[in-house]
Amino acid sequence: MSSEVAARRDAKKLVRSPSGLRMVPEHRAFGSPFGLEEPQWVPDKECPRCMQCDAKFDFLTRKHHCRRCGKCFCDKCCRQKVPLRRMCFVDPVRQCAQCALVSHREAEFYDKQLKVLLNGATFLVTFGNSESSEAMVCRLSSNQRYLLLDGDSRHEIEISHIATVQLLTEGFPPGGLDKDIHTYTSLLGSQPASEGSNARATGMSLQYAAPGAEGMTRLKLTAWEDANASRRQSAAWLAAMHKAAKLLYESRDQ
Repeated sequence: MSSEVAARRDAKKLVRSPSGLRMVPEHRAFGSPFGLEEPQWVPDKECPRCMQCDAKFDFLTRKHHCRRCGKCFCDKCCRQKVPLRRMCFVDPVRQCAQCALVSHREAEFYDKQLKVLLNGATFLVTFGNSESSEAMVCRLSSNQRYLLLDGDSRHEIEISHIATVQLLTEGFPPGGLDKDIHTYTSLLGSQPASEGSNARATGMSLQYAAPGAEGMTRLKLTAWEDANASRRQSAAWLAAMHKAAKLLYESRDQ
């Protein structure tokens, strides 16, 4: 990839919308796959009352629009200003209580998991039905659009082309939640690998649409186990990618 193309991918501009200032990609095609579009605001004439508490709007009770869902609320029901990074807002924006909770949860992804994905981790990578694996560093590109795999060979997978993500675990039988293969999917085990569970993430299986290939291409990542530090790094990366898959599915389902 030329430096000129890379610079164009990462170029951003500051724009003002009715909801506030946003730092967005200069070229829309290069936007983050985790991003959400700004909602259409419910027209003022269609909301004479708060859509949460049913308070009637008047000179004293003013209406406010939630920047995440676009619905009308009174100040009491829409007073929180919370960062909304999935819409690229520069400053925290007004959100209703329900949307604010969601945005607070997503903040953890941007503050923690996204950094883990960008830093990368080492895995044994198997493509398709191949019997051989290659040690490769897997990481998310800086513009969040590509999964980069670097080893003796180099591969680049567009995140938006990933159809399914399955977390491979050790410690309980595999299970899953089947969803349309053409949507972002996170297939989980029959129970979460959390407190009180002996399960641990050992790898991940992805299916994606490769340019020029018919059907789906399978990619398997197996945690690199040459040292405790590598195992911890791989496990953290798998957990972060699992979280990213959930956000991707939500973006696709918007």
